[in-house]
Parts: sequence; C-alpha cells; structure tokens
Amino acid sequence: MTALAAFSIATSSLANANDLVLKDSLEGPDFTDAGGLYYKENYEQSAGTFEFQQDVMRNGKGALKLTIRPICPTSKDGCSERAEIWERPELRVPYDQGVWYGFAVKFADPIPQDDHRYLIAQWKREIDPGAEGDFSPFLALRLRKGKLFATVETNYVAQGAIEKPSEPCDAGAVPVWLRPDTNQMRALVATDTAWTPEDGKLYASCTSAIQVIDHGNKLPAPNSGWIDFAVYTKPGPDGSGHIELYANGKPIVTIKGHIGHADQGLGPNQYFKFGPYRAANAGEWTLYYDDFRRSPHCKDVLVGAPCNF
Repeated sequence: MTALAAFSIATSSLANANDLVLKDSLEGPDFTDAGGLYYKENYEQSAGTFEFQQDVMRNGKGALKLTIRPICPTSKDGCSERAEIWERPELRVPYDQGVWYGFAVKFADPIPQDDHRYLIAQWKREIDPGAEGDFSPFLALRLRKGKLFATVETNYVAQGAIEKPSEPCDAGAVPVWLRPDTNQMRALVATDTAWTPEDGKLYASCTSAIQVIDHGNKLPAPNSGWIDFAVYTKPGPDGSGHIELYANGKPIVTIKGHIGHADQGLGPNQYFKFGPYRAANAGEWTLYYDDFRRSPHCKDVLVGAPCNF
C-alpha cells in the first residue's frame, strides 16, 4: 500500500478533516502526503513555477520557491497570474469550524513597490459550479507599494456602516471598503509599520460589524527576512466569526464579528492557499515558503508564544 493510499484511508475514518494535523517542511522532492498540498493546474497557474530548492531556507534542508511571470494578453480583462499551493479538496475544513494554519514566507528581491493587486496567502469559502458572484477571500495577506497588510471580507452589512466619515472611525469600528453592489465589504485589519493613511485610502468608510483587537504589534516588513505566520480561522457570516493573527510569535490582531460569506451557491468548506498572486503585470515575482502546518490545536502551529485558547 502506498503512503498516499494509507493516508486517504486514515482520512476517511475521521469524523471530518478538521481532526487532522498536517505538516510539510517543503523540502521536496515533492509535496508530502502528510501535508496534503498540491500545485493546481489551470491557465492562470501556468504563469507560475514551483521549485524545491536548497539555497534559501528557514529550517531543514530546503524551502519552496514560487515564481510568477507575465502570461495575460492585454485583451483579456480580469486575467490574473498565480503560483498558488492549495489544500487537497478532501482535506478541507468545514466552514463553521475553527482551525489553525502556520507557514513561513520570505520575499525575494526585488519586492514589488507599485500600487497593484498582490496577495501572498488567502483563505476562502468553496464556490459551487455555476454560483453567481465573485467572492473575495474572507482573510487575505496582501502587498501594496512594498507594504504588508491584512484584510477581512464579509457580506455587506448595512447596520453599523458609515460611508466616508469626516473623522477616523470611532472606537469599536474599523476602516472598510463598502461594496454593496457585490454584497461584500472589505475591512483593513492589520498593517506594517510603513503603512500610511494614503495607503489605506480605499478603506474610506467604517463598520462596527467587524471588531478588531489590536495587540500592539505591527506586521513585519516584507524586507525583514523570514516571517512565520500562525493564523486561527473560524468564519462566521452571521457575526460569530473569529480570527487570530500572529507573526513571528507575536500576536498582531484578534478579529471577531461578521467574517466570510453566506450567499447561495457556496460550498460547505473553507480552504487555504498560499503563493504569489497578482493582477496581470510585467516582470517576475518570487516568494519562498517553508514550514507549513495545520491543526485543530494551537500548540501544533503557534511557535514562540503561549496558546491562550
């Protein structure tokens, strides 16, 4: 019996995939069965390459190098370029359950400095074939003008929304980009130290439907070397959502309230994918990843800090 077959049998005997502890040191020569990861093949992913290399690493004998290059024709509106690593569908966690994720990332030079759509990791809800709408990740780690930031997305909630206030958001409210035309809104929940008000001009409104507890630590700068993230995700479009975001063992923010989407045509599971993703652009962009882990237990994922729940 192969390792993959044995792993599949073990998985099928569990109540659900949330009971699994997944780990992959990303040293190669391929993704491990115990990590449950794969490189998805489609047109946008053809912009990317993945390489298990041994020149740049955080731990062990190597790390995963992901690179994207331009492929989109100028006439193809909305085309994106990706080199994303996905969780295998049979291992995804139910949308209403909480789970911890961990991974380390290092930005290769040059780090993009333009005002463009760049993501390095995202958490989403499954979308059924034929579902209407384009649903953004309920949590995303993003880059803008060489600065790292995080956003949380949910359905548009009119109650507690203030469009373009004259003053900064009141206590208990967070900056948000209201998008009622797509039944979504995106909150700005964490930034690095270089972030300025001008960088956040898109988030010109406020909402009290999402609460952010700031723990006094900013996201690390992209040029600071390896960044080890530990993230707890439990979507709750009804207001019961909960996210914990740590970087390099330091608590960054706790997010509660309306998190994620509850539209018709969406699937039963959440899923995570990481790797460089951008709107069509020129040049190459490279990121390195190491030490992937996933568990229902904080202690298996969070390194360098106590698990408080």
